[in-house]
Amino acid sequence: MISARLNHRFDKPLAPFAHQIILTGITPNFLTFAGFIVSLAASASFVSGMPRLAGILILLSGGFDLLDGVVARTTGKATRFGAFLDSVLDRYSDAALFLGIGILLSENPINILILSLTFIGTFLISYVRARAEGLGFTCNIGLMERPERIILLSIGGIFNILVPVLWILLVLTHLTVLQRIYHIWSKTRRTGG
Repeated sequence: MISARLNHRFDKPLAPFAHQIILTGITPNFLTFAGFIVSLAASASFVSGMPRLAGILILLSGGFDLLDGVVARTTGKATRFGAFLDSVLDRYSDAALFLGIGILLSENPINILILSLTFIGTFLISYVRARAEGLGFTCNIGLMERPERIILLSIGGIFNILVPVLWILLVLTHLTVLQRIYHIWSKTRRTGG
């Protein structure tokens, strides 16, 4: 799911497009699945040695990910299950993309190490937020939420600069995890919890 911060900012400009989608009978969950399938195609493109195509497909997948929430809110069909499904499929999409990139870069052990550490940071960002929300805190802060990661990965593919992009992601994903840990630590310190 594209972060709420970015998603709601696009509700108004995308509303006319969302209304056209609604007229076709396409549901938010259909858009969620479509975005997931396009992510799998992007992963397959990385595996096939076509990073530029993969980068374009990542952007397309992000478009579906943006629209599913807009359509859900516009139609009043935003549900907790839809948000949950969206988040789960986002994690599968992220894993598929990193797997595809890993296969593409598999000849260099240093690249695999960088990719693996970035993958860990990416999943910790989601885990920290979910754990914080499970404890009753909001935790949607940080430099490198999913929209930013998607944009950087697409740039890496389109311009065939995946390794420099992975270095950037490596640093910023773990920095985001630390931001979130500090955020929750500050909140618990103020509340005595």
